[in-house]
Amino acid sequence: MYSHSSERKLKYADSALWAAKLTKDDKLIGRAHTSKGIVYYFNLKKYNPALNELLIAYDYIRKSDDQYYKNKVAYLLGVVKSYIGYYEEALAMFQQTKQFFEEEAAKDQHPNLVYGNKRGYYNSLHQMVVCYRNLAHQKLADSITDIALSGIGMDEDYLQERGYFLKEKGISLFYRSDYINSLKSLQEAISCISPVNDFSWMTLCYSYIGKTYKELGNSDESLRYLRKVDSIFNTHHFILPEARSSYEILINHYHDKGDIQKQLYYTTQLIKVDEHITRDFTYLSSKIHREYDTKRLREEKILLEQKVHRAMWLNRILYILAVVLIVYLLFRYRREHQFREKYRLLEQKILSGGTHNIIDQVTEGAENDSGIEIRIRDDILKKLQEFEEKFEFTESGLTLPKLAIRFDTNQKYLSSVINESKGMNFNRYISELRISYITKKLYNERKYLHYKIETLAEECGIASRNNFSDLFFQINGIRPADFIKKRLADLNKEGKDDGGMY
Repeated sequence: MYSHSSERKLKYADSALWAAKLTKDDKLIGRAHTSKGIVYYFNLKKYNPALNELLIAYDYIRKSDDQYYKNKVAYLLGVVKSYIGYYEEALAMFQQTKQFFEEEAAKDQHPNLVYGNKRGYYNSLHQMVVCYRNLAHQKLADSITDIALSGIGMDEDYLQERGYFLKEKGISLFYRSDYINSLKSLQEAISCISPVNDFSWMTLCYSYIGKTYKELGNSDESLRYLRKVDSIFNTHHFILPEARSSYEILINHYHDKGDIQKQLYYTTQLIKVDEHITRDFTYLSSKIHREYDTKRLREEKILLEQKVHRAMWLNRILYILAVVLIVYLLFRYRREHQFREKYRLLEQKILSGGTHNIIDQVTEGAENDSGIEIRIRDDILKKLQEFEEKFEFTESGLTLPKLAIRFDTNQKYLSSVINESKGMNFNRYISELRISYITKKLYNERKYLHYKIETLAEECGIASRNNFSDLFFQINGIRPADFIKKRLADLNKEGKDDGGMY
């Protein structure tokens, strides 16, 4: 039974049971069934065969006067009741076994008997703490935990039991928001429990450590421990319902990171976890009540089976929803990727000073195909440069005739010079200037990021909100609202102060 292999432990238990049956001694047969039930419960976490073995053991043990084994079986049955959520019934059993083992441990007996009774006492206390915690009697749970840790001290003979109480202390500290001490207690608990490979409680420790690191803002360590929960589930196909929230945290994290593959993986894993929880714990609940409680609870068993059936259909629906969610997220991811690329190119143009810089677009030595005199052409170009430098293009209602009058020239000359020197017609020229102007303002002055679209349109001389949005998209490749949202996000990441130039 000291092998590290659970399967070898089970084979040894079968051999011991075969040998015990040959003796026809009820006491030996009962002990053999108990040992086999312990392997199923503690090492394999297979509660259905564990329960069957313990029921058989109880039938044999109750015929004898062996109070130790009667209480041992009662303790194990209490553990099963606790696992499936019947904490008050389990608590009554643990109070009984705690009293028995405490009294036996105080007697003058062989050291091995004292050791076994003390372990029974401490394990009963541990299970009482679990029940009290789940019944929301945390003060009682904390009091018992302190008593037990004080009694055990650093005695290496009870290292495993010390680990259980450290686990409970860590959980209590977590809910009191004492995250540093919670972390210390939970990590010490793992060092005590891991040598016996009690993966069920180790999983719970990993789950709370992961949640503790999350509260402390250490995402990397949080994810590392939460992934340990999944690793144990993959290996042993078992998880306590209390550790289920680990998957919700993982799914939310990778959703926020946009990691579609990992989000899908942990969504699928959670569906598997729910299937295991529904199957294992619901079945045990109906099984144990059928054997040990009143017959009227048979009706409850039927209701539980119906819930299992509904849960199976619910899991199928959840799987379909998960697939639909992934398709939607893929679409959104592709759209966001395209937007980020357009934003990056626009940002490069802004930072390089070339974002639709109309002043720099004057064609050097452009041919005078219009036949306008050089003197007149140069005068118009000079006035256009002053027009751009003074941001006169932000004037609302600006037209070619109005600008021609202001430049003391005619419309034909002005239109021709703009076409030749800027490479575009008058309306496009004004639109480019206005959108370039407001884009730079949005990028360089944070206050503009808080303006309404209508206000931004007015700032650059465009009368219509829709016209402004359409022009912004045509020239920059993205909508103004999207540009503002992305720029604000970048500034928040960079930690920029609100307001002013930067």
